[in-house]
Amino acid sequence: METISANFLIKYSPSSIAILDKEMRFAAHSNVWLEEFGGSFDSIIGKSYYEVLPDTPLELKEIHLDCLGGAINKNNGKKIISSNGTIQWLKWKINAWKDHNEEIGGLIIVQEDITEAKRREELLLRAEKVARIGGWEIDMTSNRVFWTQVTKEIHEVPEDFVPDLEGGINFYKKGKSRDEITRLVSQALEDGTPWDTELILVTAKNNELWVRAKGETEIVNGKCVRIYGTFQDIDKQKKIELKFAEAKERLEVATKGANIGIWEYDIETNALVWDDNMYALYGIQKSDFNGEYEAWQAGLLPADKARGDKEIELAISGEKEFNTMFRVVWPNGEIRHIRAIAVSQFNNEGKVVKLIGTNWDITELKTTQLQLLRNRIALKETFQNSAVGLAMVDLDGTFKEVNQSLCDTLGYTESEFYSMSFVDITHPEDLAKDLVLLQKIIDRKQDTYQTEKRYYHKNKSIVYSVLTVTAGKNLNGELSYFNAQIINISNRKAIEKELIRAVAIAKDQNESLLNFAHIVSHNLRSHSSNMTMISGFLDKEENADEQKALLAMLRDAANGLMDTVTHLNEVVHVKLGTPEIMKSINLFETIKNVEKNLNQLLEEKNAVCHIHLSEDINIQGVQAYLDSIFLNLFTNSIRYSSPERNPVITISAFEEDNSLILLFSDNGLGINLDRHRKKIFGMYKTFHKNKDAKGIGLYMTKNQLEAMDGKISVESTEGSGTTFKLIFKLTA
Repeated sequence: METISANFLIKYSPSSIAILDKEMRFAAHSNVWLEEFGGSFDSIIGKSYYEVLPDTPLELKEIHLDCLGGAINKNNGKKIISSNGTIQWLKWKINAWKDHNEEIGGLIIVQEDITEAKRREELLLRAEKVARIGGWEIDMTSNRVFWTQVTKEIHEVPEDFVPDLEGGINFYKKGKSRDEITRLVSQALEDGTPWDTELILVTAKNNELWVRAKGETEIVNGKCVRIYGTFQDIDKQKKIELKFAEAKERLEVATKGANIGIWEYDIETNALVWDDNMYALYGIQKSDFNGEYEAWQAGLLPADKARGDKEIELAISGEKEFNTMFRVVWPNGEIRHIRAIAVSQFNNEGKVVKLIGTNWDITELKTTQLQLLRNRIALKETFQNSAVGLAMVDLDGTFKEVNQSLCDTLGYTESEFYSMSFVDITHPEDLAKDLVLLQKIIDRKQDTYQTEKRYYHKNKSIVYSVLTVTAGKNLNGELSYFNAQIINISNRKAIEKELIRAVAIAKDQNESLLNFAHIVSHNLRSHSSNMTMISGFLDKEENADEQKALLAMLRDAANGLMDTVTHLNEVVHVKLGTPEIMKSINLFETIKNVEKNLNQLLEEKNAVCHIHLSEDINIQGVQAYLDSIFLNLFTNSIRYSSPERNPVITISAFEEDNSLILLFSDNGLGINLDRHRKKIFGMYKTFHKNKDAKGIGLYMTKNQLEAMDGKISVESTEGSGTTFKLIFKLTA
């Protein structure tokens, strides 16, 4: 009877109960168990628990095994993931049952599927987290305060934080927010009044944020025993709301200050609503406006009415947005220009039912635009008719606009300019300097620069100019383009070149005259000295053969003097520079003639000459200059020969890079180049103590060589001798 009663009670128990034997077979169960866990089985008595529930996870099997050993296991909610991935939340209490011998006979499992409740709980928690809504409660009898996890997160306190009423109130920002929450809580405690407010909270991390606090009370016997409610983080929304309100306020101030009117036109009712600024724009009183479309139309200038109606029709039909300008006539007859913009509102059928827009007075703007247009036309005419070349150049160097003067100056058409950049027509040698100056404008180091610059004309000739570049800026003060002014100074440059050439000619002529004087003095002195010496010997010589030889030498000296005078005569006729009288001259013959003229002097010094020079070498030169050069080099070698040895003069030559290199060497006293190198070819510079040294010879030699497009240099060692290196231009 007891067994029957026990089975009856288990079967009809409102809980999900299963009685299992030691083999985990069902001995009894409640109807609720069969409904929740029996699956498709009509009867599970005698069946194995794991046969009925084949997806039982290993973790739960191990719990069953522990309980069969006498353990008790209780869990108020456990997520069970079966082998097929199904998630199920179970709540259970499991313990062993014993027979009359107190031996374990199996298990009693009270098990409940709480999956749906857990899902609702999870969804609620997620919703709270997403919406940042937390709960709170104050038990007034125990003075205990409870905060949910989200509430703690909003206050930025740790999970183990224990709140109290006073501490919770003190989280509100001192001042208006704290005073208000204190008042609301006090009122609720007094008469149970609920609250719903938005206040500023200062978190535990000292961050300010807006929260929405809601509270309600529970009254028992006229006394508040519990206060509870929600707590929501609305910081982002509130700040957006405050910014919107601030923006709205600024808009109202701006529209009033800028005299912008706002209007709304309900198409279906033909109602037109204006704000206060609209009446000022139309010069009427509020009482004079009846709020209909026709009242607006009546204020338009008659010439603009038809167009105004058409613009409205197009906006209503949805073909285009309302964006137009028109003129209104004030009651006093004054005409004002109005700009109007509106957006369309549509109903569910896509039909325009309302226009919302703005109006503002652009009369002054129109007047300014008209003046700017006139100024631009005048500036355009000035730009195009300027006698100076003008251009607007883009930041990439391409031409945006050029005037006719620039086209005339450089020979390009306007369309040709627009296909080029300034780099394309700039002389390569001037480009780098121009780009450096341009970069300074780009870097805002300066706003303008001026420089002389060469351009290529379309016909490939060079145009000299003075270029002035200034920065062109937009309304924001940013560099937008370059203004270029190009003044053609080619004629001035030609005059300058002619003047420089004239000065050079005058200088050359002066130098030629001075050189001529030096040549006359130096060369004639050498010839006269030679003739005087021969004449002296002739007076003293009694031997007829020797006299005959001396007379021959005197005749040669006289002939040399005549040649010199003839050559000097050529110099006298030089007017526009040496190149015009330069001719092909045999170098070997020139050197031998000079040697012959100085034969007596060379013999007197026991000098030896080695001339290693081809007899057919011709160079470009002036005979008088060449005679003077070699006469000077020979006499210097003799004059500054060493008293310790007989003079040896060596002359050799070789060709290099279309020039003839001649080396004139001696074994004389030499020159201290460390002391005298920089002044060795200077006028009146002497380097030894010879009484007859004038310091003219080497100066003259250098100038004469350079006049023939030649060069001279020297290498010398004091006490050992000197080598002069002469470079001549070969005959083509």
